[in-house]
Amino acid sequence: MTHANGITAPAASPAILEHLGIKPIAGLDEARQHILPTVRLEQSRQAALTFRERMLQEDTPVRYYRSVNLIRAPYPTRYGLLNASTVKSPFMHILNRLFVVQFEAVDGIKTLLFSPSDFRANAETPFFKRLATRYGALSPLVSSFLAPVENTVEQALATCGIRPEEVNYLSYDHLHTQDIRRWLGDGTTPGFFPNARLLVMKQEWDSTTALLPQQREWYCPDGIKGVPMDRIILLDGSVQLGKGVALIRTPGHTEGNHSLVAHTPDGLLVTSENGVSADSYAPMHSEIPGVRRYAEQTGMEVVMNGNTLENSLDQYISMVVEKTIAGPSQRDARFCNFVPSSELTPYWGFPGLSPTFSFGELSYGAPVTSQGAQRHAG
Repeated sequence: MTHANGITAPAASPAILEHLGIKPIAGLDEARQHILPTVRLEQSRQAALTFRERMLQEDTPVRYYRSVNLIRAPYPTRYGLLNASTVKSPFMHILNRLFVVQFEAVDGIKTLLFSPSDFRANAETPFFKRLATRYGALSPLVSSFLAPVENTVEQALATCGIRPEEVNYLSYDHLHTQDIRRWLGDGTTPGFFPNARLLVMKQEWDSTTALLPQQREWYCPDGIKGVPMDRIILLDGSVQLGKGVALIRTPGHTEGNHSLVAHTPDGLLVTSENGVSADSYAPMHSEIPGVRRYAEQTGMEVVMNGNTLENSLDQYISMVVEKTIAGPSQRDARFCNFVPSSELTPYWGFPGLSPTFSFGELSYGAPVTSQGAQRHAG
C-alpha cells in the first residue's frame, strides 16, 4: 500500500516466485525501452513474435480453459472504439466474462480465475454509479435492460465443477471497477476463495492506492481496502505461471495493465480489455461503420479502448504486442486470437453496433480437481 511518505509495497522476491514456479520472461519488457516510438514499436513486435514462437514450440496447452458469460454493461461508444466509430448510439454493450484456466506448475495443477467480477460491489465505481443514477438503473426493470446478468462468479465456477478452495490464483488485466474484498477478504471477513492469491503488477497495485481524478472515475472506492498483503503477489514484469500460461505486461490503458496468454488447441489466446472486440485489432477488416475508414485515413493498425488514456503510446504498442502473440484465428484468419475480457456484443437496445467477428464462450479440455481427478463440466 502507498502511504503519505510515498513508501510502496515491494514486489514479490525472486525466491518467492521461484518457489511458486513463476518465471520472468526475458525480452518482452526490455524491448519497450528505446527512446524512439517507432523503434520501440518494432522491437516490441519482434520480441512478441519470438515469445509466440517459443511458447508454441516449447509449451504444451493448458489442461483446461473455459470462458463463461457474467454480465452485460453499457459502455460509451466513444471510449470503446476510440475516435473510430461513426455509429450514432452513444453506448455499446460489453459482455464481461470469467476465464477459468488450469495449468501444470512445478507442484501440480493450478487453477487461475481471470477477471472474476463481483459486479454488485463493482457498481460503486463512480462512473457507473453516476450512469445508473442518471438512467434510473437502480430499478430492477431498468437494470435488467441496461445490465442484464447471465451468471455470477459463483454460478460460473459451479458450472465448471470447481470448488472455491481449489482456486489458487485470481488476476485481472487491471483493477478498473474491481472490488476484490469478497474474494480475498478484508481483514475481518474471510474471502470466498480461501486459498487464492491475487496476481497483479506492482505498478497497478500502487496506482490503485494513489489515484488522480481521471483515474478515480474508474476504480471502485475501497475495492482493495483491508485485503491482507499475504494474499497479494506483486509482479514487476511479464511472467510465465506454468505450462502454457503467462501474464504479459501491457501498460497503457492503465500504467499497470497486463494480459493473459493461454496456449490452447486453437493456438495462443490473449485476453485483456485493451480492445473491446476482434475489430479493434483488425480495423481494416471491420464492418462496424466508420472503423475501416478510420484505419485507412490514419494508418492505425489497432483501435484502442480509451476511457482513461493513461498512456496512449504505450497502449498502442501493447495492443500490437497482443495481436502478434495471438496470431491469426483458426476460425477467421483476418482476425487475431484476441479474446476480450469484456467483449462488444450486439444488443437490440444499442442498434448499429455489432462486431464483425466474435469468439463467444470458449471451452477446451476438462477441469481437474486438486486431487488430480478429471471432472465433467456442463
